[in-house]
Amino acid sequence: MVAGLLSLATQAYADAASDIKWAQLHGDQKQVLAPLATEWDSLRPWQREKMLDIARDYPRMNPQQQDRVKQRLNNWSRMTPYERENARKKYQQFNTLAPEKQEELRNKWRAYERLSESEREKLRGNQPEPAPEDDLGN
Repeated sequence: MVAGLLSLATQAYADAASDIKWAQLHGDQKQVLAPLATEWDSLRPWQREKMLDIARDYPRMNPQQQDRVKQRLNNWSRMTPYERENARKKYQQFNTLAPEKQEELRNKWRAYERLSESEREKLRGNQPEPAPEDDLGN
């Protein structure tokens, strides 16, 4: 019975959180979520819940984590809906890979990040843009 009440309370909170408009957010939430201000009221309920969770946890993050959140929110806010959907799909595909394959891809990304900008540009110029249906496994 307690578990059922807890589940109902959790769902009620989630429903209420997903209905919050930008104007209803308090100052700290607005400060953290500022990159999403123009689109907040059009976000899906689950997206609002996720962002409110991030804003709630933000004060407990160390400065590096806070900078990472800011950077990711800024990058996300600049993406088109198509780019966001592709990012979600790639993330989901990545999570279905075996842990060894995930680590291999992380190592390749780290190596790429260590390259100079000119070396990165050269690599980008040599590679055709992947088709949207390409997956991480190829």
